[in-house]
Amino acid sequence: MYKFARAITFGGTSLSAFTRNQTLRLRFHMPKLSLSRVPAWLAAIAALGSLAGCSKAVVLNPAGDIAAQQGHMVIQATLLMLIIIVPVIALTLWFAWKYRQNNTANTEDDYDPDWHHSTSLELVIWTVPLLIIIALGALTWIGTHKLDPYRPLDRISATKPLDAQSTPLEVQVVAMDWKWLFFYPELGIATVNELAAPVDRPILFKLTATSTMNAFYVPDLAGMIYAMPGMQTELNAVINQPGVYKGMSSHYSGSGFSGMTFKFHGLSQGDFDQWVARNKSEGKPLTRQAYLDLVKPSERDPVQRFASVEDGLYDKVLNRCVEDGKMCMHHMMSIDERGGEAFMKAQGLNLPQDVCTVDNAAQVVAALEARHATVYDRTLSRQ
Repeated sequence: MYKFARAITFGGTSLSAFTRNQTLRLRFHMPKLSLSRVPAWLAAIAALGSLAGCSKAVVLNPAGDIAAQQGHMVIQATLLMLIIIVPVIALTLWFAWKYRQNNTANTEDDYDPDWHHSTSLELVIWTVPLLIIIALGALTWIGTHKLDPYRPLDRISATKPLDAQSTPLEVQVVAMDWKWLFFYPELGIATVNELAAPVDRPILFKLTATSTMNAFYVPDLAGMIYAMPGMQTELNAVINQPGVYKGMSSHYSGSGFSGMTFKFHGLSQGDFDQWVARNKSEGKPLTRQAYLDLVKPSERDPVQRFASVEDGLYDKVLNRCVEDGKMCMHHMMSIDERGGEAFMKAQGLNLPQDVCTVDNAAQVVAALEARHATVYDRTLSRQ
């Protein structure tokens, strides 16, 4: 085999000579990479540069008071856990260094194979984690109740109390496929993929969805909150600094999930009034038919503005009865609560087994409303 290899030539040069020449040429021309020529601090800067996208750290430095309090909880919990983590890591490194094989400082007297218990060490090992768990439990319990999304705000910020006369701005949120619809019942307007609120004014979000469970999240404002079809969740929050903030869907909901984002504008009261005026001047009416066209699945929709909203439209969206002749969920549940089919027959309605049909929906709703009016009149007469 060796003789065969020597017989192979490249332009009159044997294989071994060719290989030797190429190796020498590579050694001569290739630059030597020396780690000593790359300072350690330069490598550290390069590593930090890769984290440039995390420099804002929105969760720990938000523009809203609720999100700020949640960020403080994260920091406090982390510091409490570091009370255990840092000493354990330090002691692990110290033990590895002290009891290494070639440590000449260790003597036979340091070796104690019969050691098996230390009361002092046991007290430290069990007491410190127990105290940390108690502290974490107390912190979590207090924070969970204080930052309950359904709980109205008790302050504007850490330095600004809540005005007793102030009322929250109500925003009704509908998660659609794949866009966000915002109703402003106080103002009579609506928008798609754009949200705005005055700085330092409490905001009450009421959220639902059209088809798929979703999650509403503005990192600078507050934590995420779920939006589910046929149900309503609530979120109380406030924005303390003017600016434009990113809002998103934080729960996967299908192919258009990645583009289900919107901009949240924190505005002064004057700028907010101008924003409202712009919606009223540039917008179109949001009727039931316009909503049925809007609810069709679409991706990466541009901002849309609606100058007026049909009365009761959000309630119909919530109760899943926007379409003509469809019974609303709250009426359906009211029937079931009163006995279902037996209740309907008592009202003089001879309905089939499935009382929730398009044909008899109007009749059922009229009976329910008449009964509610009767009960209300009886209650007033008793008072």
